[in-house]
Order: sequence, then C-alpha cells, then structure tokens
Amino acid sequence: MIGGGVTIGGNEEWSFSHESDISVVIVADRLTARGSSAYTVRLLDRLPEFGIQPRLLCRSSDCIDPERRRDLPIEESPHLEFPVWRWVVLRDIIKRSSGAPPRLVHVQTPASLRVGERLAAAWKCPLVLSVHDFLPPQMNIRFAPPYGGKISAVSQPVKDDLLQRSRLKAEQIAVIHSGVEEPPVQSAPLRERTNPVMVVGTAGPLEPRKGQSFFLQAAKLVHAQRPEVEFLIAGSGPEERNLRRLTQELGLTGQVTFVPYLRKYHDAISAMDIFCLPSLQQGLGTLMLEAMVRSKPVIATNVGGVSRVIHDGETGLIIPSENAPQLAAKILQLLGDPSQAQLLAENGKRLVLDQFSVEQMLSRTASLYREVLGERPPLRLSPISAE
Repeated sequence: MIGGGVTIGGNEEWSFSHESDISVVIVADRLTARGSSAYTVRLLDRLPEFGIQPRLLCRSSDCIDPERRRDLPIEESPHLEFPVWRWVVLRDIIKRSSGAPPRLVHVQTPASLRVGERLAAAWKCPLVLSVHDFLPPQMNIRFAPPYGGKISAVSQPVKDDLLQRSRLKAEQIAVIHSGVEEPPVQSAPLRERTNPVMVVGTAGPLEPRKGQSFFLQAAKLVHAQRPEVEFLIAGSGPEERNLRRLTQELGLTGQVTFVPYLRKYHDAISAMDIFCLPSLQQGLGTLMLEAMVRSKPVIATNVGGVSRVIHDGETGLIIPSENAPQLAAKILQLLGDPSQAQLLAENGKRLVLDQFSVEQMLSRTASLYREVLGERPPLRLSPISAE
C-alpha cells in the first residue's frame, strides 16, 4: 500500500502495486468544506477496506485536519491552478509513475475533467467522473474517455439532467448516493433540552442557489413570534457579504451567528436544534444527511434529489423553494411541537442509516471500478478486515 503524507511539488515516486488491490488516482481541484469534498476524503480514507488502493492529486487539501492529512496518500500541487504549469506537473507525475501506473482515474468534479482525461490517456486506463450537483447552465459535458469509463451521479435527478443536456447514454451513468457515518456522540433531542435557547440553522457554501437569503427572511418572521430563538449560518462563499448585509437590514444582527472558514460542518450542525436546507437547486444534500444522522429534524425545499430523502411529514418537512413564509411556518411548527420534531428526527436518522451509509457508498463505488475494469466482484461479501 502507498504510504501516507502530503507532498508539494512531487518528490516521491508514484508507484502502485498490482498484486492484489486496484490502484486508483483520485483527481480533485481544491478541497473545501462542502459535501463533495467530504465524499472525496471518505473515498481516500476507507476504500482500502474494499480492496482499492487510492491516491489523491489535488490543488489543496486544507479542509482536512493536518494530523489526519499526514496519514493519507495525498499529493498537493497548487500549480494545477495555472494552465501552463498544470501540464508540467502532469508530465512529471506521469513520468514518476511510468514503472507501475494506476489502473483507473477517478475525477471528482467536472471542473477537473481535463486533468483526469490527460492522466487516463497517458496511463491508458479507464476514467470515472463524479457529478455531485446540477451543472451550471453554461456548462456542457463531453465524456468519451478512449479507454472506457463511466459517470457516477449523486442522484437520479442529476443523472436525468445529464442525459437531457448531453449525448450521454443511460448506461454510461450510475447513480451512487453520498454516504455519511453515524457520529459517536450526539446532542440531546429537542424535547429533552433544558437550555431554553433554541438554535435553527443551515450549513453549506454561501452561494445564491443555496437559498440562504430566504432562510434569513424566514428568520425575521420567526423572530417576530419567538424572539428567544437564535439562528446559525455555517459556511463561507461569495454570498457571505450580501448575507451579512441582509442580516443587518432585517434587524437580526443579534440573533444570527455566522460561522465561516470551517474544515467540516459537524460541530456547527451538532449545535442546531432544527436544520434547514433552503436550496433553490440541490443534487442530493450531503449536509442534510449529516444533520439527519445526528438526529436533527430537517426542513428542506423540494428540489433535485431532496425528495429521495425527505418524505414530507415522515422523515422531515418539505416546502417549496424561494418561499420564506412557508419556511418560517414550518420552523414555528417544530418549535411548538417538540414531540413531532423528535419523531421526524428519529425517522430521518433511521432512513439515512439504512439507505445512505458510507459502507453502501464505498461498496457501490468499488463495484463501479470493477465493472469499468471488467473484473468480477471479490468473493468476500464484506470489507477487508483492518487487522
């Protein structure tokens, strides 16, 4: 297996053992605090249990805790950001792996597809591309790797969107949902809290399509009836300045807390009593899954793959997008009925553990690799023992 650690500029050989495990180079851009990056880290950390030998090539992995980063097979290269230097870096990597190249390349987002295509072509190996969200309107995807490959879509709606916007065939795209892990320690349910201050929050990149402005408008309506409630927005991004300005305009400076620059959202989500996903567009909602597995009742907009997870009135509450009054009404409903909030939280957690576990995600990803490589699944029915 490959030793762990981060290298800058490439000073070690890129050699892979083909004796047992399938060697894979995972290609990413800059890892940040968002669901797609959490997916990448879980692949890197846990795929060896499934007979896969991964290695990550990325611009930056700052969202990973430094101590954990040292134990993971990562090569950081900030030069991947620059078109000219990018190809110099790739030539060096290809040269260093010439003795024993990997058997497959797995690109984490369409933004890194060109880099992945270059590596796969040089190593004469198949290519897998993950698509975690709907593509921007101006982006068209061309996927025709010369040595074969497939696309992994995070949800059926994302797959349907890819089919409508490209010449891809249905059999070229597999649906593999994101997976989350059950945390070892969880906060008390809403109805068991002795703290009178309730926290309603949302988490994710601060971008217009994530709908945080509607969350703030809903917070204003909730505050008018429940002035003791506090609100939390975890994440950073291009909309942060606008959202802070809107908070001031709504007179909510004392009620809304912004928590930017996170490596991961776990602590922020754990501090919430109710989790809101006000997105205008959403591939699936990995952070929503993180909230559900932490026994948080969820209110989410009915967009993209959300309906695959949230069954209204059973595993959470559904509202239309861009509708602050509806969001406020559902928040007040759960604040006023802790028993319903707990029931939704329990049902939601049960669904996530049953259908969206990390083990299922990893098993399906490993199976996709073997399918692309034309290999049969291993005879063992469980992950490789860590012993």
